[in-house]
Amino acid sequence: MIQIENLKKFFNNKKIINNVNLKINNGELVVLIGPSGCGKTTTLKMINKLLKPDSGKIFINGSDISKMDTIELRRNIGYVIQQTGLFPHMTIRENIGIVPSLKKWNKKQISKRTEELMKLAGMKSEDYLNRYPNELSGGQRQRIGVIRALAANPEIILMDEPFSALDPITRSQLQDELFNLQQTLKKTIVFVTHDMSEALKLGDRICIMKDGNILQFDTPENILKNPSNDFIKEFIGKNRIWEKPEYIKVKDIMISQPVMASGNRTVIQGIEIMKQNKVDSLMVVSPDSTLEGIVTQKSIRKINDMAVKLEAIMSKDFIRANQNDSILDVLKYVNGNGIGFIPVVNESKLVGLITKSSLLEVLSSQYINEEVTI
Repeated sequence: MIQIENLKKFFNNKKIINNVNLKINNGELVVLIGPSGCGKTTTLKMINKLLKPDSGKIFINGSDISKMDTIELRRNIGYVIQQTGLFPHMTIRENIGIVPSLKKWNKKQISKRTEELMKLAGMKSEDYLNRYPNELSGGQRQRIGVIRALAANPEIILMDEPFSALDPITRSQLQDELFNLQQTLKKTIVFVTHDMSEALKLGDRICIMKDGNILQFDTPENILKNPSNDFIKEFIGKNRIWEKPEYIKVKDIMISQPVMASGNRTVIQGIEIMKQNKVDSLMVVSPDSTLEGIVTQKSIRKINDMAVKLEAIMSKDFIRANQNDSILDVLKYVNGNGIGFIPVVNESKLVGLITKSSLLEVLSSQYINEEVTI
């Protein structure tokens, strides 16, 4: 847990951070957002002591960071910046292994961890590890930057506008990949951005800042539904504010063709189906499309026998939504249970899938209809 208490910071006698108080829970992805100069990056840098506060304290898991060894603190916090910060004279393998090496991991441990992370990020080790950063595309370098931040298995990851320099398609892909990684790893992530769409897509909670002050710190849903003042209404965009969301049904926004598999499929076959469709879960269905269970990459990693049938390892204990539920019902399911997706059924038949990111994306695009009198 990160606890920020009465934090203040001045530059040339100008107040940049004004008595900020913030609590970030373990396993939570919190987005700091606001206009340029609002203090979001300054706050981020004070968490790993790149900047020193003029007053106030920051605690990590109850320990005052001002009393911690700075080098050791930074080695236990992953850090991802806009231009990746990869060392150009080192191979990708060497870049990923640098912090574990400094922490005295042996070569076998580093190699194993590197392979695990490359696989998790969907990158083939044989294609990338012996190359240099300048041989990769911008999106590939940014993926490696995220992997490097995760290499020593830190509890906390700091991300300072990591995707802002990328083209829209690559940026969207990396946002999805980060969301999926977070669903698996549950790290504590503090993510700085200036893009409200990115904040809505990624954040468990969003902290909106202005002139060094926190104006609202809440879930994306509550910020969209109840912006606390006119500045926030303007900042998130009037077009994003909900109008009658209870009238929007699950069937209106669900993914209508979720990735499915028969329970008779083996684990190895399930892995290949997930790879082909670039998903991290499978809906297990009977021949008549009755939803029988769910298999995730996380559950598969625990299985040693790749010949085991999916029906033997699938989870039968899961939340499902009805296609005629309102999206408010689904939001309650998502928030109350900390899940990233919910299968949609119609009389037990699988008809779709709702994901948290797609849900927020649709909700944030709802327009206020204004009557125009001529």
